[in-house]
Amino acid sequence: MTTTTEQMRAWAGPSILTYGFRPFFLGAALWAAFSMLLWIPMLMGHIAPPTAFDPVSWHAHEFLFGYLGAVIAGFLLTAVPNWTGRLPIVGWPLGALAALWLAGRVAMLLPAGLGPVAVALIDLAFPVTLAAAILREIVAGQNWRNLIVLGILAVFALGNGIFHWEAAQGLFAAQGFGLRLGLGAGLMMIAVIGGRIVPSFTRNWLVKRGPGRLPAAPMQRFDKLALMVLLAALLLWVALPLARTTGAVQLLAGGIHLWRLARWAGHRTLSEPLVTVLHAGYAFLPLGALALGAELLMPGTLGMAAAQHLWMGGAIGLMTLAVMTRATLGHTGQSLSAGKATVAIYAALVLAVLARTAAGGWPDMSMHLHAVAGTAWIAAFGGFALAYGRALLTLPPAKRI
Repeated sequence: MTTTTEQMRAWAGPSILTYGFRPFFLGAALWAAFSMLLWIPMLMGHIAPPTAFDPVSWHAHEFLFGYLGAVIAGFLLTAVPNWTGRLPIVGWPLGALAALWLAGRVAMLLPAGLGPVAVALIDLAFPVTLAAAILREIVAGQNWRNLIVLGILAVFALGNGIFHWEAAQGLFAAQGFGLRLGLGAGLMMIAVIGGRIVPSFTRNWLVKRGPGRLPAAPMQRFDKLALMVLLAALLLWVALPLARTTGAVQLLAGGIHLWRLARWAGHRTLSEPLVTVLHAGYAFLPLGALALGAELLMPGTLGMAAAQHLWMGGAIGLMTLAVMTRATLGHTGQSLSAGKATVAIYAALVLAVLARTAAGGWPDMSMHLHAVAGTAWIAAFGGFALAYGRALLTLPPAKRI
């Protein structure tokens, strides 16, 4: 039977197409940095947006559906072979998936002449094709347990489609149903997958360091309850984004998920940032829920946009960066330890989230804080591309023919 290593060795094309994490993690990081380079002068009014979308909607779409879509693809195309026992997608089929994602990014930058239907079809081709590929692998491997992840991916793609429809109707899609649905799907994916990998990776690291408190086992009855409460909170937010009931349930979800996080012994991992950052990334999920709940019940507490950025920049941004760094180190044969460059990019992203959140509380400093947040964001993802680009573009010598 052909092994994954043998399949990679048999591929004679570019090394970046030997595993799903390679093109998509590198593409995601470069796009996150490049789109922010465009967004800052757009925000300050120095350049006109090169797209038919309004600037805020383009920015929101390209982070959520553009950036996160690529990270999800890189993660799933790497993880699903482990879940199913089947060979990964490599070579030109992987290259075709990456090309579909890139075509969506280009289409989103084109002027109005292309037409909203054509832009939507080009952009949606990637998540639909990815979902079909993942479904094939799950069915072939009879890995029914992970159908939930495929279901979340389908909701994420649906949110993208609704976002395009709202924008075509002249609505402000950045605050629309489609964005909330897509963001909710992304947060549920973090809660489900993060609920597996954070305690597992933490336990593996702590066991090697002697006796002491270990994380609770993943996906116990309490975890399932926490996921159900979060699902209810997100569904309410998607359907009734301004309701006080939504705010109350958000506070409940935030409290329960802080408790869930506390069960994973994150305080014992401070000597290894590669593990600690997983806990920090997950922490932004309940913090975002608490901030949003507080804003709904007591308007003016932080500002709706600032609270939402705790989810988008914090939970999604930091957790995905944590997964990209760890997966790249692990799958390229490097030590699972964060070096100085890795710690620096984590710190830059945390600074970006804190500055963006603070902008909601200090309107007089808002423009300056936005600039700090954007610059730190570019440093984080540009830093990832610089620090990990070589590992993503080349195979270790032992894996070459």
